[in-house]
Amino acid sequence: MLEVFTIFVTVAEQRHFSKAAELLHLSQPAVSMQIRNLEEEIGTKLVKRSPKMVQLTPSGEIFYKHAKRILQEYEIARQELDELSHTVTGKLHIGSSFTIGEYLLPVILAEYAKQYPQVEVEVTISNTEEVTRGIQSNVFEIGLIEGHAQGKQLQIEPFMNDELIIVVPPDHPLSEKDTADKEALQDQTWIFREHGSGTRTYNDQLINDLGLTVKRSFTFSSTQGVKTAVSAGLGISQLSRWTVRKELQAGELKTLNITNHSSNRPFSIVRNNQAGAPKAVEAFIRQIQHFSETF
Repeated sequence: MLEVFTIFVTVAEQRHFSKAAELLHLSQPAVSMQIRNLEEEIGTKLVKRSPKMVQLTPSGEIFYKHAKRILQEYEIARQELDELSHTVTGKLHIGSSFTIGEYLLPVILAEYAKQYPQVEVEVTISNTEEVTRGIQSNVFEIGLIEGHAQGKQLQIEPFMNDELIIVVPPDHPLSEKDTADKEALQDQTWIFREHGSGTRTYNDQLINDLGLTVKRSFTFSSTQGVKTAVSAGLGISQLSRWTVRKELQAGELKTLNITNHSSNRPFSIVRNNQAGAPKAVEAFIRQIQHFSETF
């Protein structure tokens, strides 16, 4: 029965039979047949099928919630049994915002994987809003986000601070200065992340706090896109210092301080306070805390 629950949960989360089949290393017809057999067994339709995607019926939403919880409880039970032999095993699905996921998480996971080689890790990188939604719906066992978040069932624990800095192209008029007042930042072209990202929230806050008029703006859904746009001379931006360390060293970007203004935000661990805490999650949190103490 656990195998059927796993197939159903994967289909529900992927919203597609073929994608679920690929992840499960099964054929698409085999996955479809398992879902159909499950529907016949419980006597109700769980999914609405269409050529493009799969949608859950109201019954499917209810069944997904309980199936996900059963699989999580099974993982916790298995890991507690493994703990008797001092072994940490199981699956760990991490949701991470872009800055952490692309610049910090690979370093954290490299050490974690050495210590716990029997833990199967899956990482989904998305913006802060989508990560918190994934925690609330139990898609992720643990989330890592930048900035602030709130919502039902969320347990949020900051683990380190992040400095946000203004970056400009090396040939930009502002690059001739180390520090600028807010008047110098008026009527500039800005490069932003998309709405919903933690970085964008702080971008908007900066513009509002300083009362800046934006001449023109461009929006990118990735930090790499923002960095490349700034390096190419498209405009200026505010980014995490973590994300631009190499570009600053190489002289591809230059940082600009703002008179009497600084911007910091927390990096936080997010969990669902109604879900259990498998040993793999606890071990991962310890690894994060060790990382924050090192840097």
